[in-house]
Amino acid sequence: MGWQKWIAAAVAFAAAVAVAAYFRPDRAARVATGLVAHNVCSKVFVSGLDPETVFSETIERAGIRGLRPLLGFALDRSGRTVDASVAGWLTSRAAFHDGLGCVLLHGAKAPYLLKSDVDALKVAKAPPLLEEITGPEPVEPSDPALKAALDHAFEEPAEPPFRRTKAVVVVHNGKVIAERYAKGVGIDTPLLGFSMTKSVVNALIGILTQQGLVTPSMPAPIPEWRGRNDPRREIEVEHLMRMTTGLALDETNSGFDPSSQMVYLHDDMAGFAVKAPLMAPPGMRWHYSSASTQLLARIIRDAVGGPEQTLAFAWRELFNPLGMRSVTLEFDGGGTLQGTAYMLASARDWARFGLLYLNDGVVGGKRLLHEDWVDFSAAATLKTDYGAGFWTNRSERSSAKLRVALGIPRDAFFASGDLGQRIVIMPTQHLVVVRLGDSVDPTGDMRGLARLVKDVIAAMER
Repeated sequence: MGWQKWIAAAVAFAAAVAVAAYFRPDRAARVATGLVAHNVCSKVFVSGLDPETVFSETIERAGIRGLRPLLGFALDRSGRTVDASVAGWLTSRAAFHDGLGCVLLHGAKAPYLLKSDVDALKVAKAPPLLEEITGPEPVEPSDPALKAALDHAFEEPAEPPFRRTKAVVVVHNGKVIAERYAKGVGIDTPLLGFSMTKSVVNALIGILTQQGLVTPSMPAPIPEWRGRNDPRREIEVEHLMRMTTGLALDETNSGFDPSSQMVYLHDDMAGFAVKAPLMAPPGMRWHYSSASTQLLARIIRDAVGGPEQTLAFAWRELFNPLGMRSVTLEFDGGGTLQGTAYMLASARDWARFGLLYLNDGVVGGKRLLHEDWVDFSAAATLKTDYGAGFWTNRSERSSAKLRVALGIPRDAFFASGDLGQRIVIMPTQHLVVVRLGDSVDPTGDMRGLARLVKDVIAAMER
């Protein structure tokens, strides 16, 4: 029987090796170190936050929580880099560059660095189209009910998961009526929006549509899919916007999924994503996928002429007209806008962005977005509560109905990012509510957000 045990052990070992070779746990671990390095880099060098606090909050998030005892980081202020590793192995490095934020470094190849003069791009040729939403000082609410709403938004439970609210801004009829910031955060502090960046990509595609350069119904202009017998040629821009491409790019945030590996393991993120095969007919299946948005970012780059032109386009056509002053747009190592997760802006600037959608794409009498763009973006996709770059309550899905029951209006839609970054747009109430923070609650503290919205609406109706 001894030889049978040896054979069984050998088979088990071979199977384990095969599984490891297929799933590549080293890649998943490097996704974790890439996430830590990039987030610490952006939040320290762009936002100016404390590195130890940022690191401790970052490693509590789902997906890397199990590696907490092994994860470490090293910050080099003179070199403006952040290294993160698992027990000293599988190190990832992110580097900061003035005006451009952070980028992950992969191997010996240097990333593409834009040659743009960002300070010059911020000098608008005309005054902002959007009227000023407030003055230079934080707006302390005069209404006791509004004050109580903000008090609760910043309260912490006795036990984890903690909410870690960093900023709240409430805009009613185009003016800030209440705002509050955590210690170390101010009115001009750029804060990471995570997947709220996807909503900004929606706006840039919307502007290109208004200018006649792109339309949602056109086949996605991706040369790699133009082969006569390539079924991916049927994928339209709208399929990318609604994450219904049918491509094998599902996102699970496990580190093993292709979407997460695209973000943290590849210089040219879209170049990785275009290689994915179809697993379902376009338009028939929905699954959340950052890779879909990154492909839109490449479409924007190609439509306007390149990396530098992308940044100039964003400032000229979106940020300057809205009076957004504290934005940092990060790019991947291939020179494409990092459209999945890495735009930073102040809470007030995120609110200004929300006002573009509250006002149906019109700012100062000028239409920036196509006339049906906002309703198109807020309309539910298939049987989900995802629209096109936004999440929406205009859906029959149970999660949307629950949000309505909790106090977020039926016609509301919102930009949403990891850890509870939200811009809630409420047309009927003429309200925009921004909440930014680091909540590791699986829902991003949705109940806390809903209470904030409900309390603000109640205060307005008194």
